[in-house]
Amino acid sequence: MEKTDIISKLPYSKPFLFVDKIIRIDEDGVEGEFTFDENLDFYKGHFKENPVTPGVILTEVMAQIGLVCLGIFLLNEKISSISVIVLTSVSIEFLKPVFPNEKVIVISEKIYFRFGKLKCKVSMQNDKGEIVCSGVIAGMIG
Repeated sequence: MEKTDIISKLPYSKPFLFVDKIIRIDEDGVEGEFTFDENLDFYKGHFKENPVTPGVILTEVMAQIGLVCLGIFLLNEKISSISVIVLTSVSIEFLKPVFPNEKVIVISEKIYFRFGKLKCKVSMQNDKGEIVCSGVIAGMIG
């Protein structure tokens, strides 16, 4: 499955699509990137004098790239428009802020994929290669 095919199969659209590019993907993991446009609505009210990306949005970026993109790749032809993707658990540690116009890279390593449940160790880096946040995300895909 091509990287662009995976992005087209994501069940999201702008303004809630947080995947710009898949850099690498295989049976063991995925790496992708997203740039936070300064005009995204949540920046208007999240620390209005000094906008910062909310942790819930960072978690969503990690889930979309690190779990959903990988799940679509692993399911390959079994994924369809009626497939359901449900987040089941998240444990993330936040280490650095992410500001408007910053590009982040998400790196995900599969822990396991069995019985429709995918669990991954996921980290997010900024352009300087610094870890912004990391943790474990799991979900049901099928």
